[in-house]
Amino acid sequence: MASRTNRRGRTPQPPDGIRRRRLPMRLLLPLLVLAALMAMLMLRGYTHSEILADHRVRPAASSDRVPEQILKGGPVIDARSGRTETLDVPDHRLVLTFDDGPDPEWTPKVLDVLKKHDAHGVFFVTGTMASRHPDLVRRMVDEGHEVGLHTFNHPDLSYQSKKRIDWELSQNQLAISGAAGIRTSLFRPPYSSFADAMDNKSWPVTEYIGSRGYITVVNNTDSEDWRKPGVDEIIRRATPKGGHGAIVLMHDSGGDRHQTVEALDRFLPQMQERGYEFDNLTEALGAPSAHSQVTGVDLWKGKAWVFLVQASDNITAVLVVGLAIIGFLVISRFVLMLVLSGAHARRVRRRGFSWGPPVTEPVSVLVPAYNEAKCIENTVRSLMASEHPIEILVIDDGSTDGTARIVEAMGLPNVRVIRQLNAGKPAALNRGLANARYDIIVMMDGDTVFESATVRELVQPFGDPRVGAVAGNAKVGNRDSLIGAWQHIEYVMGFNLDRRMYDMLRCMPTIPGAVGAFRRTALERVGGMSEDTLAEDTDITMAMHRDGWRVVYAEKARAWTEAPETVQQLWSQRYRWSYGTMQAIWKHRKALVESGPSGRFGRVGLPLVSLFMVVAPLLAPLIDVFLLYGLIFGPTQKTIVAWLGVLAIQAVCAAYAFRLDRERMTHLISLPLQQILYRQLMYVVLLQSWITALTGGRLRWQKLRRTGVVEAPGGPAPRERRPVG
Repeated sequence: MASRTNRRGRTPQPPDGIRRRRLPMRLLLPLLVLAALMAMLMLRGYTHSEILADHRVRPAASSDRVPEQILKGGPVIDARSGRTETLDVPDHRLVLTFDDGPDPEWTPKVLDVLKKHDAHGVFFVTGTMASRHPDLVRRMVDEGHEVGLHTFNHPDLSYQSKKRIDWELSQNQLAISGAAGIRTSLFRPPYSSFADAMDNKSWPVTEYIGSRGYITVVNNTDSEDWRKPGVDEIIRRATPKGGHGAIVLMHDSGGDRHQTVEALDRFLPQMQERGYEFDNLTEALGAPSAHSQVTGVDLWKGKAWVFLVQASDNITAVLVVGLAIIGFLVISRFVLMLVLSGAHARRVRRRGFSWGPPVTEPVSVLVPAYNEAKCIENTVRSLMASEHPIEILVIDDGSTDGTARIVEAMGLPNVRVIRQLNAGKPAALNRGLANARYDIIVMMDGDTVFESATVRELVQPFGDPRVGAVAGNAKVGNRDSLIGAWQHIEYVMGFNLDRRMYDMLRCMPTIPGAVGAFRRTALERVGGMSEDTLAEDTDITMAMHRDGWRVVYAEKARAWTEAPETVQQLWSQRYRWSYGTMQAIWKHRKALVESGPSGRFGRVGLPLVSLFMVVAPLLAPLIDVFLLYGLIFGPTQKTIVAWLGVLAIQAVCAAYAFRLDRERMTHLISLPLQQILYRQLMYVVLLQSWITALTGGRLRWQKLRRTGVVEAPGGPAPRERRPVG
């Protein structure tokens, strides 16, 4: 597709002294979306203990520096204001405590059993789980249970600094405040046990926790339900001896807790019949509630935190669904391409295949050119070597570099130069069409060269009277650089393999501007080349389908085009392509509800083009986003295997496409790097196009810089060519 300048003239620029550089909204919005997405993923990783989590557990240490009254005391340890006191639960009082929740599956069942038997307990919740399931924390408080801190990320605090301990406590409180509007003074250390298990590493932490205003609650009766020993064994271990009171340790999270739920449903009525009461901790101790209301800024900070965590989880869930969708679409597209492109190759390559009677009459070749001084001579000389009789019309679209003079100075027979003021590529092509002598029109770009057989191969499908347009095989001529090699892979795999598939489905979306042919009557019936979109080649192709013409692919009609050689040029070109394609889809949207050939294209072609060319590429980078996330936060091995699996599928398709096009496989060496870098560039371009479309922005025609290095295989074209008689 050739590029053009702004057909409405240059935008006035302010003087250099007062020029302000602003980041365009179409660039700013993608950056903001990317930053927000990364922030949400990081928050999700943090609240799922994938970031900043420390799973180390310190082995037992000496306890010679732990006060004796602590080692021999009760499970409630009050070290506030320098005190060293412990408390026991009175006889016939049981305080059921549940660690590590709230869990969306098991915590509601535990709460249901407690409510059924009119029992209260204490839930020591982690900040990560409370942030993700605030409704369960709210239910605990509303139903009369107490809530305690169990840190945010469940680390062994004996390994942590005071700063990290403060962070764990404050984040845990923040989550509880946001979920239920309260603060709590109860705390249970992760990996804690009985009071007599306190040692020289855990006791300083307990003292520090007390200095921050918290009461530490351990236990003196461990149900060991986490071992899943069976319902009877859980009940036996949870039952205190001799009618004594106890703080019983259970879990409502951390895995399958169905034994815990069943044990509770039997344990509660059994113990109530024996005279036991099930209270929360402060009820059992006859103390003021451990909860205090949170108001003002602290309350809103908590609510904001919970909202952001919920948003991060929801966004991640949507991304996972998007990843599943893109995975299905990518695999489906690859399967379709492999099956249908193979069928296309077998059909056109079988012995005796022909489109109809050989097409031998002369054709008109239109070459729209704007500032193509470096390329135009190679382009015209390649046409003069054509094996098919042609006339050549170079339409100079207001060039300022002497393009028209170069062609005229060549003095070649059967070559006409038509000059016009700069009006854009569609206007140039329509001007050429009006001056063409023949009924078959070949269109090419001014930076493209044809092989000697290209025109002949391109026009043979017109032997079938149903064919209105033919797409040729566009190839990258300057493929020696890395960015050129990436585009070469894209052209062979992404464009030409696609065209084989779309040919078989009879819904090819684009006749490439670099090499395409049309029946004059078909062009005139649809009104010629339109200026309604920036992708006039896609627009005219869709119009052909809607008018009932067949559009086919001629694999042997090879053209060599000069691809962009810098990221900026590539960005400009693909931005225009993407935006123009969206414009064309929108322009022809009525085909969805029409009948006949237009309706068939609307209900088959438009959805496929929208899905594979607009929606799927926008979601494709999710593969790389989750690759990066998985590499950093895990599971690393599964992530690498999954990404390599996707790459292997793409490599198979690319190799198959290269084999069909008889290309050397050596260029596929850069495929992995292309998937990491090139795809991201295409994603940002497409996202920018979406934003331009949604915000009603206007995109200008742009001219890419050319070097004129592309020649047809076999060297430069001969200087002379026999004119058409």
